[in-house]
Amino acid sequence: MKAFAYKLAGSTEEATRPGTQSAFIAGGTNLVDLMKIDVMDPKELVDINQLPMRGISLDEGGLKIGALERMAYVAERSEIAEHFPVISQALLKSASAQLRNMASIGGNLMQRTRCGYFRDVIMPCNKRVPGSGCPAFAGENRMHAILGVETACCATHPSDLAVALVALDASINLQGPKGSRSVKLDDFYLLPKDTPDREHAIDPGELITGVTVPHMSWYRRSVYLKIRDRESYEFALCSAAIALDLDGSKIREARIAAGGVGTKPWRLPEVAEALIGKQVGQDTFERAAQLATNGSRPLSQNGFKVTLLKRTLVRALMQVTGGAA
Repeated sequence: MKAFAYKLAGSTEEATRPGTQSAFIAGGTNLVDLMKIDVMDPKELVDINQLPMRGISLDEGGLKIGALERMAYVAERSEIAEHFPVISQALLKSASAQLRNMASIGGNLMQRTRCGYFRDVIMPCNKRVPGSGCPAFAGENRMHAILGVETACCATHPSDLAVALVALDASINLQGPKGSRSVKLDDFYLLPKDTPDREHAIDPGELITGVTVPHMSWYRRSVYLKIRDRESYEFALCSAAIALDLDGSKIREARIAAGGVGTKPWRLPEVAEALIGKQVGQDTFERAAQLATNGSRPLSQNGFKVTLLKRTLVRALMQVTGGAA
């Protein structure tokens, strides 16, 4: 780890005026790891833990979560577990209990990919050094993306929480030198394209202050299913976040997103649209799930994710509907 300066921000205005080589730190569970292996080397860390970006509220305007709330605390709140179970489940399936106690909501949404080439400074990586190449295409790529794959990068986005929030059409609240703004979380995450090093639609000096989720009564019927090599402390091979609005056994509305398979949290509007107006049942789910891999680009070692994604969606849909026939 290289030497750095430390600054405790006394106000949001002060925090959002950092130098170009500064980084914000809350829990530090991802940032400090990357600093230790020289993937990131900010000259200054701006500690934002004293800023007024906490609190959880639920009203007609939606669910609001402060960016500095810790993952474990949010997951255990009764109003979230009751009204937005997909969020609670996604948080509880993330990382380890120790990390969830430390990591912040805002930091979780900003975490970087776990691609081994990104984390090895000896190897070329377009996310670290644009134009240097992406060795994952010809190398180890079992954990990599099949959706949103670009010539520049095929690394998967790592956050479970982001998948759940994208499925629920959440927005992220930002504050910076130019004031405050709100962005749909799905738009906040960027595809690699020509700028693989720029993963988020965030401007220099901007800070995540919170997250807002629309309050839909039917979000109570939601689930997060995560498929991984081991049951705990592991990133997703594939995951599904699903919320359904049912009229008896007929589907009125659906929200669906997938993780572990895309270069960003991957919304699946075609799958959701294929469910609307249909009767709950495995045949309905299987037909809709076939649309999930349209445009997919499997690599040499992760072709199994094409089938895995479809099966994960069907299993999650069966789970959220109670296995109804």
